[in-house]
Amino acid sequence: MTVAPHFDFKNGVLHAENVPLPTLARQFGTPLYVYSRQALRDAWESYRLAGEDRNVLVCFGMKANSNLAVLNEFRKLGAGFDIVSGGELARALAVGADPGKIVFSGVGKQVWEIQAALKAGVKCFNVESEAELAQLARVAGQMGVIAPVSLRVNPDVDAQTHPYISTGLKENKFGIAIEDAVRVYQYASQLQSLRVVGVDCHIGSQITEVSPYLDALDKLIVLIQTLAGLGIHIEHLDLGGGLGIRYTNETLVTPKTLLDQVFERLAAKKLDSLQIVLEPGRSLVGNAGILLTTVEYLKHGDAKNFAIVDAAMNDLIRPTLYDAWHSVEQVSPAGHDQVRTYDIVGPICESGDWLARDRRFALQQGELLAIMSAGAYAFTMASHYNTRPRAAEIMVDGDQYHVVRPRETIESLFAGETPLA
Repeated sequence: MTVAPHFDFKNGVLHAENVPLPTLARQFGTPLYVYSRQALRDAWESYRLAGEDRNVLVCFGMKANSNLAVLNEFRKLGAGFDIVSGGELARALAVGADPGKIVFSGVGKQVWEIQAALKAGVKCFNVESEAELAQLARVAGQMGVIAPVSLRVNPDVDAQTHPYISTGLKENKFGIAIEDAVRVYQYASQLQSLRVVGVDCHIGSQITEVSPYLDALDKLIVLIQTLAGLGIHIEHLDLGGGLGIRYTNETLVTPKTLLDQVFERLAAKKLDSLQIVLEPGRSLVGNAGILLTTVEYLKHGDAKNFAIVDAAMNDLIRPTLYDAWHSVEQVSPAGHDQVRTYDIVGPICESGDWLARDRRFALQQGELLAIMSAGAYAFTMASHYNTRPRAAEIMVDGDQYHVVRPRETIESLFAGETPLA
């Protein structure tokens, strides 16, 4: 049994739903991203049930996976979207997303991005600095519109996750320090082209305990009560995303557990009429995708054994960037060769180009491996380093499969470049 339930072995061969992965490798080549449509639906259902009969808006954090097929699936299921760029806004609108269910986060919004979001009519701008607040007010004033805003408040809460994906501490670049929040909210409320509608907080990613959320919530409740006493009334509380997924044997927090405890605390303070906004990314798509790769060469040495595959850090940078663990499965394990400890590495000319370390396998040249839990922050962080075309993306739906993004050609990578005469 793999960490992703919609990728499992049938008759000794790893399948995506009902499609054997070797079938996809033969038809489309490797490396190859493969997604399960049912996994997307099941992950969404856990949030839908958790928010049932409650005023909850779930906005998919699309930086995790912005393929149009993925976005359209969530749109049809009722999701809003959490965006961090004008490009992501364009993608969301391209699949018919309701702008009134889009929240615009990010620390460095450019003028053209603000203009595009105001023109679209997004639900809210999550503002991360006083300078951004002033810029937003100026642009909205020039356009003759009122910009809905919330401040992303930094509660100085340790999410107990990797430093690169921890976002709620004072030393992080995100948000406005909670001790400054009341003053900045008062400033925002005086700007005629702004309308204060919410409080926003996002403390990190891959969080596997509910306590950091509740620690942040306690501070945000005090802030909301203080603002109410100053005549600034909040309509929604955005708790961000960050719920973790199972990469190995992690014990996870479910959306229901989180929301049950959040609404219990809000009810105790008579604040349960607030709309709660969540921005899950990884927990909706992380285990809905894999990266399929072929072993090109086996290199045995005294210090290390290497399985050199055709996927690389440009296809999945999380291990290099975060020292992240991804389970690796043999797609059709033969089980008769000598078992060795391998580092799974790519062909890129960097020592940091590795996908997994110290894994025990009986491997053969030419066999298929599946890098699991690659539905989030894989393709969206992919690059063309070493002039490598980005891999195709395939969506599996039962026993059917669809190309939702074709493999890039080498020629397309430099089609827009012009040598000097």
